Amino acid sequence: MDYEKAYEQEHLKCADLAARVADLESKCEELEWKLNRIKKNPLWKASRPARDAVHWAIRQKDRLKNCGGPRGVVSKLGYKKREREAMKQFGTLSFPGPEQAKKERETVFPRMVKISILVPLWNNDRDFQVQMLESVMNQTYGNWELCLADGSDEAHAYIKEICREYEAKAEGRIVYKQLEKNGGIAGNTNACLQMATGEYVGLLDQDDVLHPSVLYEYVKAINEQGADYLYCDETTFKGNDINHMLTMHFKPDYAPDNLRANNYICHFSVFARRLLEGDQLFRPKFDGSQDHDMILRLTDRAEKIVHVPRLMYYWRSHSGSVASGIGAKPYAIAAAKGAVAEHLRGHGYEHFKIESTRAFETIFRIRYQIMGTPKISVIIPNKDHVEDLRRCIDSVRQKSTYDNYEIIVVENNSTGEDIRKYYGELLGYEYTPQTEEGSAGAERHKEAKSKAADKSARGESLRGESQSKAGAGPAGAEDQSTEAKPTSDGGILRSEDGKICIVTYKGMFNYSAVNNLGVKYAAGEYVLLLNNDTEVITVNWMEELLMYAQRADVGAVGAKLYYGDKTIQHAGVVIGLGAHRTAGHTHYKQSRQNLGYMGRLCYAQDVTAVTGACLLVKKSLYLAAGGLDEGFAVSLNDVDLCLKLRGMGLLNVFTPFAELFHYESVSRGLDDGGEKAERYNRESERFREKWKAILAAGGSLLQLQLFSGQKRFFPENSEVTYEKDMKENF
Repeated sequence: MDYEKAYEQEHLKCADLAARVADLESKCEELEWKLNRIKKNPLWKASRPARDAVHWAIRQKDRLKNCGGPRGVVSKLGYKKREREAMKQFGTLSFPGPEQAKKERETVFPRMVKISILVPLWNNDRDFQVQMLESVMNQTYGNWELCLADGSDEAHAYIKEICREYEAKAEGRIVYKQLEKNGGIAGNTNACLQMATGEYVGLLDQDDVLHPSVLYEYVKAINEQGADYLYCDETTFKGNDINHMLTMHFKPDYAPDNLRANNYICHFSVFARRLLEGDQLFRPKFDGSQDHDMILRLTDRAEKIVHVPRLMYYWRSHSGSVASGIGAKPYAIAAAKGAVAEHLRGHGYEHFKIESTRAFETIFRIRYQIMGTPKISVIIPNKDHVEDLRRCIDSVRQKSTYDNYEIIVVENNSTGEDIRKYYGELLGYEYTPQTEEGSAGAERHKEAKSKAADKSARGESLRGESQSKAGAGPAGAEDQSTEAKPTSDGGILRSEDGKICIVTYKGMFNYSAVNNLGVKYAAGEYVLLLNNDTEVITVNWMEELLMYAQRADVGAVGAKLYYGDKTIQHAGVVIGLGAHRTAGHTHYKQSRQNLGYMGRLCYAQDVTAVTGACLLVKKSLYLAAGGLDEGFAVSLNDVDLCLKLRGMGLLNVFTPFAELFHYESVSRGLDDGGEKAERYNRESERFREKWKAILAAGGSLLQLQLFSGQKRFFPENSEVTYEKDMKENF
């Protein structure tokens, strides 16, 4: 290769691109100038009411469209009614009655830990101040102290008066300090920390309200589970009535990828003081997102993170509050990105990108650097259905920007002549299912292998493969023609370029066994299970999956799948859902543009399981987990695999940035009647028995443990990602 010439070519390309960028910047400036001139025009300003009316009409039209017509609107209204009814039970109606409150106050735990609640004060509203103080005073657990550091100006001197009044009533449990200078949220909170004497520390905003039982529930979790970091569910409300709720945030258990992308923990954090390094809780350089930075640091050090799945924190939305919109604190965006970046670098990630998403500016998409170009073996089971398979393979070939892959079609008892012709088209020679010595297919396969070997001898590797792997099967399995093989294994045929393989599975259909045979012949470091009724949408789908699958703490990675009408078929799997209470898909049948519950369709996240319709995993992990359990012939084998990977201490990740169509059950039909329904019932019963403990516990996502000096994740009997099915479909 003439490197000097290649360098000059790349140099010219860069110069051309730089010139194009300069031209676009110039055009952008010109358009911005024209836009500003229009905005300053009196006629444009006078047309504001008319434009608002038009925009309102467009929004209503879009809402009607998104709802799917009048019937969808009726359904939406019904849902809103159910939502309002649900909100009622999480407000003051959830407060303990006199008998329950008395019981909680009289409870004596083995560890009656002291909790120091830190509240930085600055120019708070009078009513907000009183309501916050009352919510602490009304706690049913009594071993607490409230540390108040006040940076308010002279115009808000009433803050001091109110605090002194409550300090006198609290019998020494409230500590108040007037600061000489306002230090902002970070500085004032750190001043609170210096006053604190508790074994545990809690963080409360000056304008928010606590549930009366929250400290009781936290201390209970500390005693029963050994928790050193705790948080609960929360709601936003408007005005002075906590029952006037705007949103309810039911949170997943601790999930590191979720937390990196979105500070879902937020309120109400309580943690062991020993987790702190020194006396600095908040770092001023991350002011505006100081809580996200703190949570990332402390959860990294925690040994037992516990989510208390009750709505027990009331976050007031008002002018100037982040709860009312990020515009209240625009600097929080840069601070949040900086906090996440520092956290990622602390975990060894050097090259990554953090981008805001359409859900919210502080909800992030994180792009990790892909290390090298490892080979991916795409496993596609198939029986007849030539058009489905053709569409699937064509989309992989035409739309994939990642090139180092092989496609392994696992043929299972096809009978049509058209599928045989298509197999021949893929291989580049006539396809015959018989692969024993002397068959035409075997001879053509030997010929293809011989050409590959000649290329290797000349130093020419097959496209997308290393020389050591060119033409290789599972440890040379295709060379062992004289050895006895299982009746299910009909051998392999490989195209000349090594990109396409046809593996024959001779037994009765068993999705797990079919895929396991395909993985046996896979030459790639990674295996990608792919249904034949899928179609690629995003061109960088493999890269989006691979950037997570490469991580040492990740098991399976799944994509976002749509039906043909662009409604969601898969966005992660939660166990305990569905008619059989085994497993179900989240955000099912929602529109493609739906942001998801609390923006969850806009960022990669840790989930219980992902569907095998598109699942990427290291081959070594797949084999270590025992592959797909062949006792699940059709259903739940993918969920079972993901649970086994979790049992190995690994995360399962769903990314919405790898998108495919999944024309579900086009190939084999639905399991809604006859023998198929009976088979599904049997497999469901087997799944419930195998994973009885986790299902009985409701399935808790992930619990943090320390293992061999490293953070690892193990399934525990305390999970499910959400409390109720309705939470999945908000």
